[in-house]
Amino acid sequence: MQPDPALAAVRTYGYLRLALAGLVLLLFTAVLVEFGATGFDCLQTSISAYWHTPARAVFVGVLVTMGVCLVALKGNTPGEDVALNFAGMLAPGVAFIPTSDPGTCSSVPIQPSDVVPAVTNNMQSLFVLGAVALAVGVVSARRAAGPDGLRRGDLLGLGVAFAVMGGGAVWFYVARDSFVAHGHDVSAIPMFLAIVVAVWLNGRDVGRAMTQGSAGSGASRYVRTYRMISTAMLVTLAATVAANLLSPWDHLVLAVEVVLILLFAAFWLVQTKELWDRGLRSS
Repeated sequence: MQPDPALAAVRTYGYLRLALAGLVLLLFTAVLVEFGATGFDCLQTSISAYWHTPARAVFVGVLVTMGVCLVALKGNTPGEDVALNFAGMLAPGVAFIPTSDPGTCSSVPIQPSDVVPAVTNNMQSLFVLGAVALAVGVVSARRAAGPDGLRRGDLLGLGVAFAVMGGGAVWFYVARDSFVAHGHDVSAIPMFLAIVVAVWLNGRDVGRAMTQGSAGSGASRYVRTYRMISTAMLVTLAATVAANLLSPWDHLVLAVEVVLILLFAAFWLVQTKELWDRGLRSS
């Protein structure tokens, strides 16, 4: 019997989703190995600060690969797709532009270095890739457009992509020093917020799909799980703001990053299980 191409495509989609979850494990393992190498008595103040430690290669590789996966994977709805694409486009910026605070916890001496040449090379390469990807996206959207022209979701997605890549390129070429100094935070914070939005939208949209009969078996269980995860993410963000105002803690950012990444990984695995045999909830 010849294999079913459609089933093979769905399986490939599922394996790609599992690979993204594996990247989270890779990143956490690299951080834990580095933590152990320091004697388990010194933590960096954020995951991003591990860019300045021997975990740098894994940190950069994971974020770049995650960015590609988030852009390549199709969301169930236009809103979810745009949120995932937005997060995916920002992820390489988080990787290529190091945080300005190198921290003090490293298994080897942290050597101050001029990061401008590396950022200049990496970001210009990223802008070239982004321009090509946008061109491909425009051509693909136009070919898929019906007689009424581009769909609203496609227009929104392309608009967000142009804004991110165009705005980043203008900032990079007009104010290079500012870009290097603040580009990491400007990429990282919206990236995490976009992930939270994607999870929240999924929790809302799966409920709608359930009422329309397109959510599959066990949909009510998935609705509860998605809502619990999205609520936990929002509570984490609110608690972070409150904790920072009441009693600033050096490792607050690290704790929040770990919690949000773990929650996103949990969401991703649950959604992968839900969609394993279908690929997407909507046609």
